[in-house]
This record gives sequence, C-alpha cells and structure tokens, in this order.
Amino acid sequence: MKKLSSLLLALCMVLSLCAGALADEGGIAPEDLKIGMVCIGDNNSGYDIAHIDGLEKAMEALGVPAENVTYKYNIGEDETAADACYDLAENGCQIIFTDSYGHQSYTQQVASEYPELTFVAMTGDQAALSGLPNLKNAFTHTFESRYVSGVVAGMKLAELIENDELADENFDDDGNVKIGYVGAYPYAEVVSGYTAFFLGIRSIVENVVMDVRYTNSWFDITGEGEAANALMSDGCVIISQHADSTGAPSAVQAYHEAGHTVFCVGYNISMLEVAPDVALTSAGNEWSVYYTYALQCMLDGDEIATDWSAGYSEGANKIFPLGDACAEGTAEKVEEVEAGLTDGSLQVFDCSTFTVEGEHPESFLAIDLDGDFNGDEGEAIRDGVFYESDPELRSAPYFSLRIDGITELS
Repeated sequence: MKKLSSLLLALCMVLSLCAGALADEGGIAPEDLKIGMVCIGDNNSGYDIAHIDGLEKAMEALGVPAENVTYKYNIGEDETAADACYDLAENGCQIIFTDSYGHQSYTQQVASEYPELTFVAMTGDQAALSGLPNLKNAFTHTFESRYVSGVVAGMKLAELIENDELADENFDDDGNVKIGYVGAYPYAEVVSGYTAFFLGIRSIVENVVMDVRYTNSWFDITGEGEAANALMSDGCVIISQHADSTGAPSAVQAYHEAGHTVFCVGYNISMLEVAPDVALTSAGNEWSVYYTYALQCMLDGDEIATDWSAGYSEGANKIFPLGDACAEGTAEKVEEVEAGLTDGSLQVFDCSTFTVEGEHPESFLAIDLDGDFNGDEGEAIRDGVFYESDPELRSAPYFSLRIDGITELS
C-alpha cells in the first residue's frame, strides 16, 4: 500500500510538472479558451454564415464549449469595430477574429494595446507589415472555387450553344457570348475572384466576354438585384457574384420566369432555395480548416502563422451542390478540375491563358510598402504562373490585373 501511495504521489508530481510546462508554453485547455468574433453582418449574410459555421465546426471538433464564443454582429468598417474588439478583450477573450477587410485597421489598433492577446484580421493584408507579433491574417484560395464554379457555368454555356438556345442579344458584335458579374467593390479580392470565374468559363467556351457591375456594398439585396437586372437587360446569359446577399440570384430567377434564358452562380451559400430553376452552383470556402488550425495552435501554445492561406489541396475550398439546371457531364468535369487543383497540375492564373492589353504578363509585385496601391516588392509571377495568395507574400488576394475580355462598368 505504501509503495502504491508513493507511485501515485510520483505520478501526480509528473502530471503537475507537465501541466506547469504546458502553462509556461502558453497552452490552454479547451474549456478555458475564450473566443471573440466580430462579424460585418449576421446570419442573414452568406459570408458571415460561412465564417460562423466554420468557427463552430472547429470548436466542436476541438472540444471547445459552444458558450465560449462571444459574437459581435453587424459591426461596420468603422470605429465600432474597435469598440467591439475592446469589449471582447476586456471580457477575457484570448483570441479575437474580425471577418471583414475594413475591420483590419481597427483590429490592429486594439492589438497594439493588448499584446498578450491574439487578433486575426480575416482577409486582411497588414499583419506582416504591422510589426505586431499578435496580429495575424488569413484567407482561403477563393479564386480556386471561383474557377471551378466558372467551369460549371462554362459547361452550361456550351450546352446552350450546342442546342442553339441563345438569342442574338446574348452575343456581342464580335460573336462573343456575354456573361455578367455583380461585384461589391473594385478590390483585388473581387478582381481575383471574377477573373478566376471568367477563366474557368473560358476553359470550356473560348468566345466569351464579361461585364462587371459594382454595388459599393458587401451586402445590398436591392442593389445586387438591380445590378443583375442591368446585366441581363444587356444580354448577359450567366450572372455570378462577389456580394453577400441573395439579391442577384433572386433577380435571375425572376428574369427566367419572365421567359428569358439566363442562369446564375452564387457565393458562400447554395442559392437553390431562392433560384431553384437557374442556380448552377455557388463558390465557397471551408473556413473550418483555418479556424481549426488557429484554435489548435492556441490550445497547444503554438504560434499562429502571420499569413495563412490554403485551397483545395487542404480542403479549404469547395463548390456547393450542383443544381438541376447544370449540363450533362458537369459533375465529372468538376471532379477532374478539382483533382488538378488539389495536386497542383492545374494553375488558375497560368499567364499563358490570358493577356493584359494584348500581352501575357511577366512580372507583378504583390507587396505595397508605402500605401500607394502599387507593388514595391514580392514577385508573384514565377515560371509563367501568377501565384495568388502565396503566404510567403501575403494571404489576402493581390491579383489586380484587368485582363482582356472583362469590362468594369460603373
């Protein structure tokens, strides 16, 4: 009995030493991890839904109690973002996420005052330049899922052409099929996505052109619907979007019901509920991959990467279920394309597949050091491929080239 007691005492001492070591290394028990989440919207926004779902999946997988996260909803890209971060910091959150690019400067402000806490400005681009070791940036390779959704649209377009279902209004004067895109802002994030979508379509149907209309808002149901209607009135036969509401797909469904041939590709969530006859698919991100990584680092006491970015090869991108309107053979083509993205044999921004003012680009500097929106260092084009969201450069998109075949409209 005495020997057993001694063994138990020794075991307790070892466990105590281990626990002390973990504490020294900064590790946190799952039940003690407190998380803050600042959202630009709420559960009505597909973009925010994707982040919220991703965070909650990660918490469940790692055993972090659901009540350990505090959400701040409908936080604008202004001083209210700083207020939200201050409040979360003061209320014991050890890691605070903000989900919109415009939150970044306010996140950085608060991070500078709470060096013991970790702040992640999702979709941001200033962490590496800030000099703050507790400020991080993260983004997925959204351009990859945009490309795949473009392939889906291209398959449908090829079917429409083969079946002679397009009207004269769907072609421009040079015989190119017209497609449209509803964008939020003319940021690199949006430009990168719409370019990838266009290249995905053009990998199936070469003679296409695309018009882009901006709403100057991430979430504007009315504005997105109006932009889609303007594009369709001009003959665009497929409408995609980088905007967070169901406004554009709903407008496409209504236009279809009025007797027009038109289809749509959404973003962040499936649009089949609001556009059952015309929704082909939606491009999406699997944010749980990043949130699981970041929270696991917190639990283990490991440093979170200053810039994190991943795509199909890590399971961080996806498209949503294909709609009934998709062309025959689409699922098989998607499987082929996704396999190429996963193993690296397919590069979305292969410079041989597009031109800028008639020339294939050979150089692009991705890092802006002085805030003038011009790259100063960080070559993004290597061996004829534009490497978007390379974490060695920065995780946020920097593809801002305006390629031939795409026109931005006010």
